[in-house]
Amino acid sequence: MDNLTKEQRRKNMKNITSRSKVEDRVSQELWRRGYRFRKNNRKLFGKPDISIKKYKVVIFIDSCFWHVCPEHSNIPATNPDFWEKKLKRNIERDKEVNEHYMDKGWNILRIWEHDLKKKVFIPTIDHVQKFIEKSKSKEGSI
Repeated sequence: MDNLTKEQRRKNMKNITSRSKVEDRVSQELWRRGYRFRKNNRKLFGKPDISIKKYKVVIFIDSCFWHVCPEHSNIPATNPDFWEKKLKRNIERDKEVNEHYMDKGWNILRIWEHDLKKKVFIPTIDHVQKFIEKSKSKEGSI
C-alpha cells in the first residue's frame, strides 16, 4: 500500500535524476585537482559517472541502496518481491559492466556512496587520484 497519492508519487519519481549531489562534489574536487573528464558519458557502456578515455579510466559512484551495499542496503518492506528482483538485476548489471571494461583493458573503480561522507571524503578522493595516476602511468608505459 502506497502512502502517497499518485500525484505525489509521480512528483517524487520525477525529481530523481541520474546525477547526485555526491557525484557533483566528487567532480568538483577532481576538477579542482586538475583532472579533466566526462560525466555520465552515454557513449560508454554503463554510462560511467566519470570517464577519462585517454587513460581508459571509468569511475562509478554506487548508491548504497541501488547497488546493494553490504553495510547499508535494505529491502523496502513494501512490495519486497519487486525490490529484490530489481536490486538483484542492478547487481548483475554492475558485474556485466565490470567485465566489459576489464575485457577491454580499462581501469575501473567503484566507490560506495558512504565512502564520500564528510569524514572520509578527502581520503576517498585521494584514493581516486592515486587510481587515476596509476592508470596514467600504465598508459605511458605501453
